[in-house]
Amino acid sequence: MFKVFYEDLKIGETEEFGSYVVTREEVVDFASKYDPQPFHLDEGLAKNSVFGDLCASGWHTGAMMMRMIVDRSIDTGFASMGSPGLDKVEWRKPVFPGDTLSLRGKIVEMRESQSRPNLGLLKSEYEVLNQKDETVMRVIANSMMLKRPT
Repeated sequence: MFKVFYEDLKIGETEEFGSYVVTREEVVDFASKYDPQPFHLDEGLAKNSVFGDLCASGWHTGAMMMRMIVDRSIDTGFASMGSPGLDKVEWRKPVFPGDTLSLRGKIVEMRESQSRPNLGLLKSEYEVLNQKDETVMRVIANSMMLKRPT
């Protein structure tokens, strides 16, 4: 099942993660369930907001980023064991229906777990980009990864 383990990675390694097309229906659906602010729900009200149009919740952008990460991890057999959390989340630009998002990730730190000898710990910087190659979200994430079984 797993093909890529902690030992296979290097600091500075950069990876591209697919793409994701943002739809109006998904923006409104997510917002109605989790972030029901007017600029995420109603085009008319959104036009008078600082965003100027209907836009995705930042949390929705994070969920789309996570989908791209998980899809890539499954496709490559990445031995991910989840995440103990994020160090930083920045929403830099709004995400609008019709945008096509992509993701770039870079490993910035690696260390072996002291309490779990079968795990390595990674710190990665992720940038969510729109179709204009503008950074719409930046995240510093921590993750746990299996070491290669001996």
